[in-house]
Amino acid sequence: MRDLPPLSTIRVFEAAARLQNLSRAADELNMTQSAVSYQIKQIEAFVGAPLFVREARGVRLNQRGEQLAPMVQAALASLSRAFRSVSDKAHSVLAISTMQTIAGNWLAPRIGRFQLQHPEFAVRLDISPRLADFAADGIDIAIRSGPGDWPGLERHLLFDQTFTAVASPDYLAREGRPETPQAMLSHILIAPSDDWWNIWFRAAGVATPITFTRPGIDVETQQMAASVAVAGHGIALITPRFEADCFASGRLVKLFDITASAGDGYYLAYPREHRTSRKIRLFRDWVLAEAQVGA
Repeated sequence: MRDLPPLSTIRVFEAAARLQNLSRAADELNMTQSAVSYQIKQIEAFVGAPLFVREARGVRLNQRGEQLAPMVQAALASLSRAFRSVSDKAHSVLAISTMQTIAGNWLAPRIGRFQLQHPEFAVRLDISPRLADFAADGIDIAIRSGPGDWPGLERHLLFDQTFTAVASPDYLAREGRPETPQAMLSHILIAPSDDWWNIWFRAAGVATPITFTRPGIDVETQQMAASVAVAGHGIALITPRFEADCFASGRLVKLFDITASAGDGYYLAYPREHRTSRKIRLFRDWVLAEAQVGA
C-alpha cells in the first residue's frame, strides 16, 4: 500500500514513541541505535515533518507525533489481535499475567484444577510486577492488584486486598510478643518503607507517620516478606488469604485482630473485545469460583 510506510518502520516509531528513548527502543527491537535513528528519519520523511524533539537524555514526541502515536499503537494492537485470533496457538494456550505473590501463594496451587477440567488448554504464567500490554505481550488475561480503574478492560473483583501483622513463634520467643500495636515500633519490621505500615498503624490507632527505633529489613514482594517472617527475622504485613497454610501449621501467628486495607483489590482483567473468547470465559468463571473458596 503506497499510502503506508513499511511495517518495520512503523514498529520502530511505536517503540520510540512509547519508550521516549532511542537506545531503549533499539534494545527492545534487537536493533542498533543507528538503525532505529535511520527508521525514524524514514517515517518522518514519509510524513513530511518531524515527529520527535531530540533532547540530551532521549526524545519526546512533538505535537504531530503525539497525534500519530496513539493511532499507530491502536492499529498495531488490532493487527496483533487479528493474527492471534486465527492462530492455533492462540486457541490452545491461555496466557495469564500476574504478580509473584498471587502467582506463588494463590494461583499456582490451584491452576492444575483448571487444566484438569479443560485439558484442551495449555497454561502459560507470565510473572511480572508491571501491568500487562495485552497485545504486545500476547497476554489473554491478568490478575492484578489496584483500584480496578483500568480503561478499556473488563474487570472482576476476586477479593479485597487486606493485610495484618504477623510473626513466627521463633521470633516472638526471642524478641517477646508486643502487647500493643504501639509496642511494635521497637521491633524489627519487614519492608518498613512500605505504605502499608502507616495504613495499618492508623487502623490500629497509632499516630502516623511512624518512627522506627530499630532498622528493618527491606524486601520487594509480599511473598518475600512472608518468607522472612517465617524464618524468624521480623514482623511482616501480609494478606491472610495468601498464607493460610502458614497459619494452619503454626509457622506464622497473627499479632492482633486488626486488618487494614488501602482500598485496593485483586482483580481479574482482560480487554473488553476479548470477553466472548471461550478460553477467557472458562477461566473467568473458574477463577471467580475459586476466589469464593475460603472467602
